[in-house]
Amino acid sequence: MHRLNWVTIVLIVLTGIFYFVLLSNRFSLGRDREEKIAKQEKQIEWYNQEIKELDKQIEAMSTDRDTLEKFARERFLFAEPGDDVYLIPDDTK
Repeated sequence: MHRLNWVTIVLIVLTGIFYFVLLSNRFSLGRDREEKIAKQEKQIEWYNQEIKELDKQIEAMSTDRDTLEKFARERFLFAEPGDDVYLIPDDTK
């Protein structure tokens, strides 16, 4: 049976430490990636929901003139002849 000298023992210990650090770093990177993927999947779901809502609004404006008129009045501040228009100053600037 051969005796292990101190250099061999030090090399074995350093190799073990190196592999431990390397593996723990890989597990950490894996967790970070999983968290990032989960966050992006939530964003995808939110955007898909927004798209559905916008599609509903487009459908309503395409088929219902009153809905289109309401949108134009609210978004572009349109008014019909004879409507009273009140301008309120914006003091937040």
